[in-house]
Amino acid sequence: MRAFAKSDIGKLRDMNQDSFYISTPEDKLQLFIVADGMGGYKGGEIASKLAVETSKNYIINNFDSIEHNRESILNLVKSAMEYANLVVFEKSKEIPELENMGTTLDICLVIPNKVYIGHVGDSRVYRKRKDFFRKLTTDHSYVQKLVSDGTITKEEAYNHPKKNMLIKALGCSSLVEPDIMVKGFLKDDVLLMCSDGLTNMLRDEEIVEIINENPNEACNRLVDKANEKGGLDNITAVIIL
Repeated sequence: MRAFAKSDIGKLRDMNQDSFYISTPEDKLQLFIVADGMGGYKGGEIASKLAVETSKNYIINNFDSIEHNRESILNLVKSAMEYANLVVFEKSKEIPELENMGTTLDICLVIPNKVYIGHVGDSRVYRKRKDFFRKLTTDHSYVQKLVSDGTITKEEAYNHPKKNMLIKALGCSSLVEPDIMVKGFLKDDVLLMCSDGLTNMLRDEEIVEIINENPNEACNRLVDKANEKGGLDNITAVIIL
């Protein structure tokens, strides 16, 4: 298994509030995490780093003590996200400037032929399988709710003025209910994890075209392309092969 990652401040932001973690092929666990922080001062940067580090350590430290079946692994991912949520929330109460900080969080734990996914917010996990490119996560956003309710179309959602408004994020309250799921991850599949700084700039068809050209270089090309189109936010892309 190979993984590539690129995170960039973009063209307009003063700091990069995205964080990520990728395992090396030699690591015992193949674990991949992306977080997109929010909040004034340095809140977003602190929230995303805390969420990534806390959830990573929780999974690594507890994996050997659980049953290695579907339910137990999903519960481990869920518990890691709940714990990270509590850590971020408590940190936000310690310092007044961090009061409104929060973050998205996406976790992919890859175990032969499967990927265990945890998701909160509007960062995304995609899977490319042969000619099919599919978004595996559902955005926890106001606009996604409008799409799901049939109020607006997917096309209208791209340019909606409130498309960045989240209805669920990590660290904003003492409790969070992440989405957890397990999906197949087979030979020649490609996973993409990314923050919305990428997907707000590039359509799905543009993303998959770049992945198809050269998966090994896709992270660099995706970030470059998002910057070429304006780079309105921090941009993070993780590719897992």
